[in-house]
Amino acid sequence: MSMFGGRLPQGADGVGETVASFPTYEAAQKAVSSLIAGDVPARDIAIVGQGLRSIERVTGRLGYAAAARSGAINGLLLGLLFSAILVIGSPTVPIQAFVGVLFVGIAIGMLLSIVTYSFVRRRRDYASVMQVVADHYEVTVTAKSIHRARQVLGPVGAQSATAPAAPTPAQENAAEPPRYGERVTPDDSTSAPTPEDPGSGGPDRGDGRA
Repeated sequence: MSMFGGRLPQGADGVGETVASFPTYEAAQKAVSSLIAGDVPARDIAIVGQGLRSIERVTGRLGYAAAARSGAINGLLLGLLFSAILVIGSPTVPIQAFVGVLFVGIAIGMLLSIVTYSFVRRRRDYASVMQVVADHYEVTVTAKSIHRARQVLGPVGAQSATAPAAPTPAQENAAEPPRYGERVTPDDSTSAPTPEDPGSGGPDRGDGRA
């Protein structure tokens, strides 16, 4: 969590100033609960999602069989609803009428689902679920309650401020031998020695004179 001092959320009009930012919506909900418990008016609090993006999750492949199956389930629920209404309105209705309403609901549900799929399958042949998520969530409070909100979230902000810093990577030891598979770059100090000049600094040798 990170704390901000009086920064207006981007693209938010009339929601107040940002007092905290969280990576998940659940953490933002907990902060709102803390603010309400700290006597901050609920109508002065808002949760603003920043960096919104849509995610479409593919759940399966569509076909006439899948469309009929889902339509049958929906029709069964619809038949149960009408059967319950029929039983409540006429308690002496025979069981055959109850079962007949169920089958009629299943048939209607399957027919509607198949007809709908026949029009949709030209555009896509898969089923999916659309979801909207945000990169982070900002808790905002109006100006008249901003001071109280900062007092309530003060301890949480202090904990985030005193969080330990990330450890710095250890420096490589020059005297350490190279690890297995590590490429060694030839150094100038380990280069091959240059041949000595025969006219300078060489050891004295006898010239064969006595």
